[in-house]
Amino acid sequence: MTVLLAAGCGTQRTGDTADAYRRSHPTPTGISTPSTPADFPCPGESSKPTEPTAATTPSSTVPPTDHYAENHGFRVPIPLHGRNRCDGLTVVGRVKSALEPLRRRGDFAPDNVRDALTGLGYAAGKVQAYQDGSSGVGFLIDIGASPWCVEGTMSSESTKADAFGGYPDGTGCEPPSGGH
Repeated sequence: MTVLLAAGCGTQRTGDTADAYRRSHPTPTGISTPSTPADFPCPGESSKPTEPTAATTPSSTVPPTDHYAENHGFRVPIPLHGRNRCDGLTVVGRVKSALEPLRRRGDFAPDNVRDALTGLGYAAGKVQAYQDGSSGVGFLIDIGASPWCVEGTMSSESTKADAFGGYPDGTGCEPPSGGH
């Protein structure tokens, strides 16, 4: 004896299950969606927060046709917002103050830069200093707390530093070598 069961096989359309779930489980009201964190003036800063650097903001909202920005987004540092941004500005100020005497003397030896930064209390294993061009030095500090990282350069013209929160696909302050 052959029994044919026709239980509606093949009659379910794509999205029916999701639509049925949404009808039986409506979205509660009063739930907010994540938004961009608000920045506010930090102590010692003018009333308007500084704009993110060009390295941390996309230059265009139009997607590139070659997908370069999309494929290299893992190398864009995570910007700091709110209280973390203020903490980052404080750390950047301390770093610049520690390096300014070296810059004024024209001392661009990576070992001396590393010593000045470890003199601020950062662990020697978390501070890198390296020759950056013919007459400058670059540095990277893995703070290990908020803000996580400070990176910059020192040359005869100026000392530049930025605090950031690591990288999207990384676990530390070093730019990751591969992305998604």
